[in-house]
Amino acid sequence: MSSPTDDRSPKLPRGWLRAVVVSTIALAFVGAAAGFIAFLSQLRGAEIAPDRKADGIVVLTGGSSRVSDAMELLAAGYGKRLLISGVHPTSTASDISRTLPENQSFMHCCVDLDRTAISTRGNAAEARRWAEGRGFRSLIVVTSNYHMPRALVEFSHAMPETTLIPFAVVGDKWREEPWWTSASTLRLLLSEYVKYIAAELRVRLEDFGIDLSPEMSEQPQGLAPKRPATAQAN
Repeated sequence: MSSPTDDRSPKLPRGWLRAVVVSTIALAFVGAAAGFIAFLSQLRGAEIAPDRKADGIVVLTGGSSRVSDAMELLAAGYGKRLLISGVHPTSTASDISRTLPENQSFMHCCVDLDRTAISTRGNAAEARRWAEGRGFRSLIVVTSNYHMPRALVEFSHAMPETTLIPFAVVGDKWREEPWWTSASTLRLLLSEYVKYIAAELRVRLEDFGIDLSPEMSEQPQGLAPKRPATAQAN
């Protein structure tokens, strides 16, 4: 007569799965917090003039005083020409020059407008075409300080052989109060950090030949691109 099988397999202690889940969440939180601190360490708190000149200057629309600061760099001789990338399709050179009375003369001789880019990745693609068309090998990149890390990721990936010199624009609100005391600024930084991580992940995947989100401006003809808007470019 056969005896029933004795099930002596060890059982996992009660709460083991919960402990694993909690530990995983805690590690993810610590990693995200450490990454956010590293991201913040890249942000400049004051505007610092470039330590050298470049062939061209590229400014990304979407933030206050970016274009005016870029025009000042152009007037000071830091670059031969300026590309304003992400201009609204209805905006003209005259519209922009009226907001920059001190540098109106440069709008007619030394400034090019890009109305195609609808994202930071698009800004980088259009800047690459512009630089290649003019034979520029070095660019000063002008954008807000919180946006600069992601912009450099996109520009470095789009034009790895071009020397990039960052000029981070620091807004008045950033100067007037610490970011951690403003809920809106904190939300902006957290949002930008997530976009920065996504950009880093995407370019690393592209290095392995995996493109999960082709840029609209680089898709085959026949697909209608979205209308770029200055406030939405970045």
